[in-house]
Amino acid sequence: MAHGARRASAALLDALLPPRCLSCEAEVAEHGTLCAACFTALTPVTAPFCARCGVPFAHEGQGEAGEGGLLCGACRNRTPAFRTARAAFRYGEGARRLILPFKHGDRTDLARPLARHMARAGAALLARAEIIVPVPVHWRRLVARRYDQAALLAQAVGRIAAIPVVPDMLRRIRATEALGGKSAAERAATVEGAFAVSRSGARRLAGRQVLLVDDVMTSGATAEACAVALLGAGAAGVDVLAAARVPDPRLGTA
Repeated sequence: MAHGARRASAALLDALLPPRCLSCEAEVAEHGTLCAACFTALTPVTAPFCARCGVPFAHEGQGEAGEGGLLCGACRNRTPAFRTARAAFRYGEGARRLILPFKHGDRTDLARPLARHMARAGAALLARAEIIVPVPVHWRRLVARRYDQAALLAQAVGRIAAIPVVPDMLRRIRATEALGGKSAAERAATVEGAFAVSRSGARRLAGRQVLLVDDVMTSGATAEACAVALLGAGAAGVDVLAAARVPDPRLGTA
């Protein structure tokens, strides 16, 4: 009877509010899904990509053989503080249609569908994670935006994987300039030392495997700064999972 009641309720909801694409508002079969055009506009991050930082390659020749698989030049030259980073999608037009409204347009309903794709892309990372920690925003930005998009993604991923989330583990201890338009070196300098582990969070961190969650990973500078803070406070290891990964423009497309 309960199952029948749920089906009847769902049918009534569909009649009153027909399911719409999460991105373009076209009619779809189920609530919380994308239409065929918007779905095909998304580009999942699939091999080949850097085994360490997860940056996608246009072809295998852009990577160099290293421990665990192909590595990008940056990871060959300097091993990041985090162990592995993965993302669900390349940050292209299709991903922007979801992430920009989620990040700047109060579309908090997009957290759960994005998290489903993240959980699939980061299954191996979730298998060893003991706690999930979001990349924090500075309190001034939180007041202006009214929500922390990374924390919403972390909570959604945590529910899917049944892993505890510690939203206040990290603090952004100083405001940083916007990173858009900066080089990788400039990004690293901007966020260096900008994060710290909270006192309450430190008690839950020692010896734990951490999954750091963010919406978009670009150069990896923010993930690196957060990983340094987490490892310095006693984490056993840090992996990174993002909704989207920006391809490295230095790699080109050839």
